[in-house]
Amino acid sequence: MEENPLRHLKVEDLDLLDQQLKPNKRCRLASKKMFAIFVESRKTSMSQWTCCGQIFTNTTGIHQHVSRTHSPEIQDLTTAALLQQQQPKMEEEEGGDVSSWIPDISHLSGEDLTRGTGEVLLFYCYCDLPNPQQISAWQRELCQRLRLTGKVRVATEGINGTVGGTRVSTGLYRRAMLAHPTFRCMQEDDFKRSEGGAHCFPELRVGVFEEIVPMGVDPALISYRRAGSHLEPEEFHEEVRALLSSRDTCGDTVLLDCRNFYESKIGQFSCCLAPDIRKFSYFPDYVDQNLELFRGKRVLMYCTGGVRCERGSAYLCSKEVCKEVYQLKGGIQKYLERFPDGFYRGKLFVFDERYAIASNADIISACRYCGASWDQYQLCSTRRCRQLVLSCPSCRRAGTTACCPTCQRKGSEVSGAWREECDCTATRPRIPRDV
Repeated sequence: MEENPLRHLKVEDLDLLDQQLKPNKRCRLASKKMFAIFVESRKTSMSQWTCCGQIFTNTTGIHQHVSRTHSPEIQDLTTAALLQQQQPKMEEEEGGDVSSWIPDISHLSGEDLTRGTGEVLLFYCYCDLPNPQQISAWQRELCQRLRLTGKVRVATEGINGTVGGTRVSTGLYRRAMLAHPTFRCMQEDDFKRSEGGAHCFPELRVGVFEEIVPMGVDPALISYRRAGSHLEPEEFHEEVRALLSSRDTCGDTVLLDCRNFYESKIGQFSCCLAPDIRKFSYFPDYVDQNLELFRGKRVLMYCTGGVRCERGSAYLCSKEVCKEVYQLKGGIQKYLERFPDGFYRGKLFVFDERYAIASNADIISACRYCGASWDQYQLCSTRRCRQLVLSCPSCRRAGTTACCPTCQRKGSEVSGAWREECDCTATRPRIPRDV
């Protein structure tokens, strides 16, 4: 049976829309059409239909069955079809009308979009975008209308973002993304959700870049299409279990953390290889300099949400030294949703002002000054030094609040540069400025 082209459209909380559409003749006509499509798709011969394990030999029987059993599905498909009709295809040329893809929020007040429980969305989608400038303009307008803050990167290879706002706003954002024909390949599960809100980001930043994740390699040379095989969280969990149970005798598998060292410092999978890199753009050099670590091995890769693994695994695959390369689908965040007390221990570093989110109580890192268990990052106390420091409450009360002795001596002096030179310039962790 041919796949239903509307399968990926998931519409939630549409009671208000349903009330507006039910009296409309277009809705009744669309319902009849979707009903016919639903019935016809289950036709097995000229005179038979099969549905829910039953065989029907006349139209009356199948129609009654569908009406009784599948009415909610028909309504969802009808609503999705009407939404598509209401949103004409975007003009291809630069400067097209992006308002066609902005959801109607006239029934919502400013308080609906700014007050109430909030959350942060983390997502990405690799797909061909011939006009990223237009998608960027649409994203900026969409986020501004919905009062979302965060960071969105757009490129010819796709989109990558993390945005925060009320659940009303993030729900509308997800539906707008899923309804857009360019991102029809996305599903609801592609959005990683965590507690937070608009306050987690200082502002909204949307832009067009060469890559949706800054690895520093032209996507035309190393495409995401060469990425390793995806493993669902359950499959990845079993792979790690097998690795840990046989790590003394089995040396053919490498569990690779492709994040930065300040991320893996506060949380990681047991028995992983965590590169000492400060930026993802250093990852290719790390691979080049350590090819023997991966030669003939099965590699299990993971990162925060999955986007870095797409390009990172593609780069590793391009070296043709590994036996197999796999990556954790949805990243650590999806794994923790399924296994909060699994093999990942410690905090999950996030690229916003929360710095980290937790699923277990383990602390695997220490205070920079006294060595006590501590894993909550804060900014260096020297103004304009945008570095992260692990300084426990006791040490902070004692006045040690900077990233290094040089910064500590400077105190709150104002420097003319955002990234001033100090003792730890070469190795210190920086707050990433990109998504």
